[in-house]
Amino acid sequence: MLNFSRRPAEPATVSTPSVPDSRRRPWARRLRITGIVAAAAVGLTLVSTGANLALEGAERSSITPYGERIEISAGSLNVYQSGTVGPAIVLLSGLGTAAPALDFAPLIRALGNRKVIVVEGFGYGYSDMTAPARTVENITTELHEALTGLHVPAPYVLAGHSISGFYTLAYANRYPEELSAVIGIDPTVSAGKLGAPSVGTSTGSHGGIPWSRIPSVTGLVRWVDSIAPSLAEPAGDAFTASERERLRLMSSWNFYNPALTDETLEMGNNARKLQGLRYPDGLPVLDFLAQDTIDSDPDWQKAHETQLQNVQQHKIVVLKGGHYLHWTQSTVIAKTITDFLARNN
Repeated sequence: MLNFSRRPAEPATVSTPSVPDSRRRPWARRLRITGIVAAAAVGLTLVSTGANLALEGAERSSITPYGERIEISAGSLNVYQSGTVGPAIVLLSGLGTAAPALDFAPLIRALGNRKVIVVEGFGYGYSDMTAPARTVENITTELHEALTGLHVPAPYVLAGHSISGFYTLAYANRYPEELSAVIGIDPTVSAGKLGAPSVGTSTGSHGGIPWSRIPSVTGLVRWVDSIAPSLAEPAGDAFTASERERLRLMSSWNFYNPALTDETLEMGNNARKLQGLRYPDGLPVLDFLAQDTIDSDPDWQKAHETQLQNVQQHKIVVLKGGHYLHWTQSTVIAKTITDFLARNN
């Protein structure tokens, strides 16, 4: 007998539209892209770092260092000397100057046969790149040790650019009997606005990972200087081609090394220590101020006048140009120095 009973109907299947994988998991795609970009960046950084280290090694081995190394208690300093006619003029550079002896080259030439000594502090030129804390006390002690070791006859003239205005002031108060005069080239003062470069109030954080060296180690400073040489090379036409090239190279070698980084962090502390300090009354002081700095800081000239108001023999000379006056006004500076020293010694 045929069974005509109906089979139970199977449940209907509901069709679900397929969702593209790219819509279901957009984060996965972004993660893959990020990973590829990060890997490429790491790879390029490693290649750049390796190339930079190789180039720097070749440059250092092919270029003969200038000056002479002198040992003091804290390490080894590089010193450059020129001329024979005294008393000696001791030159101190501004903050971050890669190669002080080269930086002052136009002024040294303009001074002719005058005895000139450039003391490159720790973190500068061919001196050691590590040092004790960059306090004004340590820096002036190291300078005194170096000049004593060189047997520089006293009294000598101490001349400082920019932040070295701190150190010439401290040195003049610690060793006044050893100086015949002080010269400032747009020097930083600790009164009023603190000038060029501006001085912060950071108490500093010493040690730790040297993050500030990364642009130099990875080659970033080198490549930037190659693309825009004006960032590392001095203004004006008083430098030779070889001096410009060497300054550019050494700006990459020495960029924010440990000693320089520490000095930068100590600027605020050093400024506070010198607040209100004056030069000795009887010590002649000559300051050259840059018109560009005065234009950008209305209190700049007044701060220097205040600092020198007790000094019996002082002179402030305003020159047209930027903060690095010795790049563009070396001839005028040299003549003014010679005349000032002749009148006041």
